Amino acid sequence: MAEQNFDLVIIGAGPGGYVAAIRAGQLGLKTACIELEPRLGGTCLRVGCIPSKALLESSELYSEARHGFEAHGFSVKGVELNLPALMQRKDDIVTQLTDGVAFLFKKNKVERFFGHGRFDGPGRVIVKANDGTESTLTYKNCIIATGSKYAALRGVELDGERIVGSTEALSFPEVPARLIVIGAGYIGLEMASVWSRLGSQVTVLEYLDRILPGMDSEIANEAQRMLKKQGLEFRLGTKVTGAKVVGKGKKAEVQVEIEGAEPLSADRVLVAVGRWPNTDGLNLESVGVKLDERGRIDIDEHFHTSTANIYAIGDVVKGPMLAHKAEHEGVACVEQIATGYGHHTHNIPGVVYTYPEVASVGRTEDELKEAGVEYKKGSFIFKANGRAKALNATDGRVKLLADAKTDRLLGAHIIGARAGDLIAECVMAMEFGACSEDIARTSHSHPSLSEIVKEAAWATFAQALHS
Repeated sequence: MAEQNFDLVIIGAGPGGYVAAIRAGQLGLKTACIELEPRLGGTCLRVGCIPSKALLESSELYSEARHGFEAHGFSVKGVELNLPALMQRKDDIVTQLTDGVAFLFKKNKVERFFGHGRFDGPGRVIVKANDGTESTLTYKNCIIATGSKYAALRGVELDGERIVGSTEALSFPEVPARLIVIGAGYIGLEMASVWSRLGSQVTVLEYLDRILPGMDSEIANEAQRMLKKQGLEFRLGTKVTGAKVVGKGKKAEVQVEIEGAEPLSADRVLVAVGRWPNTDGLNLESVGVKLDERGRIDIDEHFHTSTANIYAIGDVVKGPMLAHKAEHEGVACVEQIATGYGHHTHNIPGVVYTYPEVASVGRTEDELKEAGVEYKKGSFIFKANGRAKALNATDGRVKLLADAKTDRLLGAHIIGARAGDLIAECVMAMEFGACSEDIARTSHSHPSLSEIVKEAAWATFAQALHS
């Protein structure tokens, strides 16, 4: 097959890659996007962010119908779980969104190539389709956006059925009576919440002495207390050394071996100990693209790799492995290529979609203390907010950290209902270099949960109005 020439070739159609491709099409670049999976959208849309949030929403409503409606003055009896219908809803949402990405490719004249992409020397990428046929693409510029994969845990081998990663945990055929989750990060806690609400006895094992590493420890500790009340069991400071399936058929179970303690048994085990950059098989050596000490593609502040016309974004480069970070980088990278300038930010929020949600942006109190930065802290609880009371969602708080001298906002940390939405105001404030007083003196609608952010802002430089 003759070579096909493009202004831009993007390897990977996850949130970073597909958004970059759309933006490139909008800017008039002749663009190709290579993706191995039949559906566009990457891990996030297919087997990650979107399906997990669908399950979280459904399981939360199920739990609320069983335990929470009486607070509103009515009761519902005979609530039954229809797991196949719940799973079908999740799958339908995924289909709608992945089909939407395919439509946007056509709308913006992005040419999609099915198969695995690898470099073949400067300016050339080979696409190997599932049937073994190969085609050659040449490019002026190329973006690597191949995402990430499960991080392995020594001594624990996934079998895709009893010992699984997050993909399989999204589609268990039945509610496991006992579920062990190894890892107390975003993915582990979200999937633990889903199956606990649906009826599993869930135990979370974490090597560190805390949950949600990297988030503000005060907020993480509060999250742990709330999740424990919901029925999750936590064993922190626990080193898992192995896991094996014993028995057969319906009597099969998993034994998890723990250093210095008795083994634990469960029907299924979810391994959620992080993710690793996905650079296998790209033949980076043929184009001189270098990796850093953690196996990520090494880039500068403009997403350039060590090779001039090759760029990298998303989970394969430094920074948090989050879909919206990849999207932002995709747009900035393409605009850098097309116009010579692309806006880049380090104010990337993180959200854990448990109940209550946990959201964070900027520096934590732990980091400020360690760095010796003088700061002010303002905090306000959901329980003192009228809208939170109306929602019967009074657990949680907003915590803002500001520079002691300039009042500039340094970090925001929220635990509570809709924290993932509330954090957006704080992200924008930090992007504009705002002070906590700027937030406090901005009118917020009443009654609304956003008023909790305003009150926390007041508390950083004066005193909260409703406390």
